[in-house]
Amino acid sequence: MSVGILGTKLGMTQIFNEEGVAIPVTVVKVGPCTVTQVKTKQTDGYSAIQVGYGEVKPKALNRPKLGHLAKSDAPALRHLNEYRTDAVGNYALGQEIKADIFSEGQIVDVVGTSIGRGFAGNQKRHNFGRGPMSHGSKNHKEPGSIGAGTTPGRVYPGKRMAGRLGGTRVTIRKLTVVKVDVERNLLLIKGAIPGKPGGLVNVLPTNKVGNK
Repeated sequence: MSVGILGTKLGMTQIFNEEGVAIPVTVVKVGPCTVTQVKTKQTDGYSAIQVGYGEVKPKALNRPKLGHLAKSDAPALRHLNEYRTDAVGNYALGQEIKADIFSEGQIVDVVGTSIGRGFAGNQKRHNFGRGPMSHGSKNHKEPGSIGAGTTPGRVYPGKRMAGRLGGTRVTIRKLTVVKVDVERNLLLIKGAIPGKPGGLVNVLPTNKVGNK
């Protein structure tokens, strides 16, 4: 797997290409991320690098995490993430990773936390159809049957029912980097990405599966 970068979603806007076509893009402030640990097969059993992002006051972190960051002379960083790579020799403790690891036109995957919607019913959460709305009907938004009575006499785990919606890890695959602003560490990514403005996102080169 290739190395990615952590960042913050700033919001959405649109830009125009040479033909005058409007392209919806999400603006992401990425990095700079600091390499906080280099793992090798000899010491850890696999090759990877760990990066940190989001500088905070030292009092916001506990002592074990501060001690870990001190080994790389890194400041107090709130978020840590690991990327498996065979090219660990290209990275050193304390090295900064910035937006220039990406290029315009590159295909990336973006991982984030979806917006939490609170408790939601079946219609909103699972796109169920509603019941009849005619006079006398009393099952406008009821879920319908959730299983037989005598056998099995219980509800199977995983049954789609009402519950908490959103606030989960979501990956959007195969998005295009439209523009890279190296000076301000900004990525303009075509389309929407998970989360609300200010949320943490993980941008990494797309993980191609199969022939697609």
